[in-house]
Amino acid sequence: MAESPEMVVLVDDDGIPRGAMPKRDVHGANTPLHLAFSCYISDPQGRVLVTRRALGKQTWPGVWTNSFCGHPAPGEAMTDAVKRRAQQELGASITNVTLHLPDFRYRALDASGIVENEICPVFTAELSSPLAPVHSEVSEWEWTTHAALADAVAAAPFAFSPWLREQLPLLLRAHAFTVGVRDDHNA
Repeated sequence: MAESPEMVVLVDDDGIPRGAMPKRDVHGANTPLHLAFSCYISDPQGRVLVTRRALGKQTWPGVWTNSFCGHPAPGEAMTDAVKRRAQQELGASITNVTLHLPDFRYRALDASGIVENEICPVFTAELSSPLAPVHSEVSEWEWTTHAALADAVAAAPFAFSPWLREQLPLLLRAHAFTVGVRDDHNA
């Protein structure tokens, strides 16, 4: 029996669900607006985990990005989806999942012509288990301070995903990384 395809929730301009579509079919030159999420994981030292997207990814292969992203399934609670995706992509358990940017939305065009068009709430979380990233999702990963990440994005924006470039300053202004921000500025 064939495995059911992963489904993505399609939404209208107000974020109201209006249907679903298989993930494999949703991203293209005319990607419909859909629901997603981004998450930034911190460690006990207040550092943030950044990951480099695997080279086999359909969009933005090989770029550095936030800890992980994903799509909630139809009817799935967003926090449950974030925890599920942390396990699927990073082999990790997370705690203290906190929503910081509930209304984040972006549209971006990949060099291959694929469009990302997402309402993408942004979360932070704390790592509560060892990491075991899945190589088809993540080619590399690094723990860094928030200040060092902001400096790297400013120095080489092309090396980072468009959503990270937009989300990071908003998260820093919202003091989403209070431990890391305090540590970064006092170092």
